[in-house]
Amino acid sequence: MRLNSMLLALLPAARAFSTQLSARRLSTSPLLRSSPSTTIVTAAQRLTQTRLSSASSNDDNTPFQITTPIYYVNDKPHIGHAYTSLACDVIARYMRLSGRDVFFLSGTDEHGQKVETTAKNANMEPLAFCDMVSASFKELLTLLNISNDEFIRTTDEDHKKAVQHLWNVLVEKGAIYLGSYEGWYSVRDECYYNESELVDGKAPTGAEVEWVKKEDSYFFKLSEYQDELLDYYEAHPDFIAPESRKNEVVSFVKGGLKDLSISRTTFDWGVPVPGDDDHVMYVWIDALTNYMSALGYPNTEPGGNFDKFWPASLHVVGKDILRFHAVYWPAFLLAAGIPLPKRIFAHGWWTKDGEKISKSLGNVIDPVELIDTYGVDPTRFFLMSEVVFGNDGDFSDEKMIYKVNANLSNELGNLNQRIMTLVFKNCNKAVPAEIGPLTEADKQLLAKAASLRGITSEAIASQSIHKYVEHMISMVWDANKYIDVQAPWVLKKTDTERMNTVLYVLMEVMRHVAILYQPLMPTSSNVILDQLGVPEDEREFEHLDKEECKIMLGREVGKPHAVFPRFEVPSVAGETVKA
Repeated sequence: MRLNSMLLALLPAARAFSTQLSARRLSTSPLLRSSPSTTIVTAAQRLTQTRLSSASSNDDNTPFQITTPIYYVNDKPHIGHAYTSLACDVIARYMRLSGRDVFFLSGTDEHGQKVETTAKNANMEPLAFCDMVSASFKELLTLLNISNDEFIRTTDEDHKKAVQHLWNVLVEKGAIYLGSYEGWYSVRDECYYNESELVDGKAPTGAEVEWVKKEDSYFFKLSEYQDELLDYYEAHPDFIAPESRKNEVVSFVKGGLKDLSISRTTFDWGVPVPGDDDHVMYVWIDALTNYMSALGYPNTEPGGNFDKFWPASLHVVGKDILRFHAVYWPAFLLAAGIPLPKRIFAHGWWTKDGEKISKSLGNVIDPVELIDTYGVDPTRFFLMSEVVFGNDGDFSDEKMIYKVNANLSNELGNLNQRIMTLVFKNCNKAVPAEIGPLTEADKQLLAKAASLRGITSEAIASQSIHKYVEHMISMVWDANKYIDVQAPWVLKKTDTERMNTVLYVLMEVMRHVAILYQPLMPTSSNVILDQLGVPEDEREFEHLDKEECKIMLGREVGKPHAVFPRFEVPSVAGETVKA
């Protein structure tokens, strides 16, 4: 929700970004809103909520809500936004293909002092400014082939009503009081900091801070929830991930929580406090509520989206905004008597060529340029496979080219091309009509393919996206080894029945690979499935092990074509080197 760079030349940048993208817009059909009703949960009930196991099955039929943070509209989208969105998309697609009913939410955070100031500097009204920048985020999701079910904006009227309803509930619960505030505040982070948190006079994030002179403010009684939060973390050890981030949160809370200022009077661009129009709400109580307002909150009646999908299954955020999600957000919900989300996962940041990304260094990574250069699926593949999800990662064009060439062009793409060319040329342009008995090598390869669903499911359930990709790469490597050892091009001259069997085994393995690669590379995977002749209505995970869904003997196949391009790495001398 909060980005790590101040706005520089936003207006031309945002407009330039919009011109790079297609005119297609994601649909944003509004959800039905009903009369307010609040679900009350006792403290005992909260502490006995079902634990989310980090390796919970994806095979159950429970609804699944997954969310990106809503992105702050102070600049055009960058690689961090693409990274979070892609991670959520891979998980959402995997869950859908597993048969889960998924609600995947993204959107933009559009209130606050920084937005108001930036809009004024651009000689624009705040809402018109937000309209322009929010559109660039929606367009990025389209460009990346992100499958979100809704795109929410905090300027939506239904959202503002939901935030005001939550405020009133907190007031009724005695969790809010009027006082006065003075202290250090980071406009960039939209965050208050204690003196002890400052590093060389700046926020821990490196942002500049300013002293807020004493002003009237409403406060949330955060200090009263310190023990309850710690009890909750202990009772729900999988609530925050990875473990290192959980330890940071626990340490922060154990250090002592102070009541939180949740309103401002020095600017107007925000959600008005109910009954006191001199105050607008602190942007985080506004922004965090989006996860519920998109589901129709405050309508909590049976049959609605809130009743169906809440509590959220997974919030995915950057590590810089974990405090807001793992401390403030659960405290608000505990105070309101609303169930907490099941899991919060914080991922790391990207550097470029070993250096921190910043505008001053001129090394900002534009996701639009990545896609223009490498294509959508190779970009998705690299960002989700290069680093352990949760850790920081380093980007370079050389790393991307080598990885895409090795794992996609050389291994997966070339394997598919070899198989389908041999079938097309040597089997009368059709899947072999008959095959012989399976050897031990055949059975072992098919068994590994059949195991892919289970091991990738475990990886996705724990947000170990890199492990999911590693399992897929390993399967393709084994299939390449198998084709080299079996040498069907030699068998063509010596044993056509065995050749037919080998090619059929390889096609069946590729069916598993392509179906299970759909969450990561949806377009390329479906191109492979098309070449294999797999019907469009037999590409979900339930079809993997069905006998009637296996590659059909004798089915015609078309002439194959390459799925993944190869790229060249520029050398230091200006020449190009094949990767």
